[in-house]
Amino acid sequence: MKLSKSSWCSPQKPGPQKRAATNPDVGLETIEHLGGVEILSRHIPEEKDLIEQSRRYHALSDPLRLTILYLLKDQPLCVCVINRFMHLAGPRLSYHLNILKESGLIEGEYHGNWIIYSLTDAGREYIP
Repeated sequence: MKLSKSSWCSPQKPGPQKRAATNPDVGLETIEHLGGVEILSRHIPEEKDLIEQSRRYHALSDPLRLTILYLLKDQPLCVCVINRFMHLAGPRLSYHLNILKESGLIEGEYHGNWIIYSLTDAGREYIP
């Protein structure tokens, strides 16, 4: 039995002229045909890389955080300048900046009492 790529894992409801699959091992046979689970697992990055990627996507999922990244695109900025543009309460802005820092997209450097934020190389990859 030849399976199309679209039917490998997506169950199809039997239509008027289709019958439901009676063999639950069809998916396993397909995986073996592709080289087995070991071959498929080679396409999955290491867990630490998945965690890092997940943090970045989480950081990029909020419009406020994307706005901050675009603000930092051309030059490093003091938190007071970012706040003046964003019009956010201090704790809320701090929350978003911390998420961006933890994801590795921005970094902050102390200059006296001020923190100057800038994009990291990773952050530049996501902001054209």
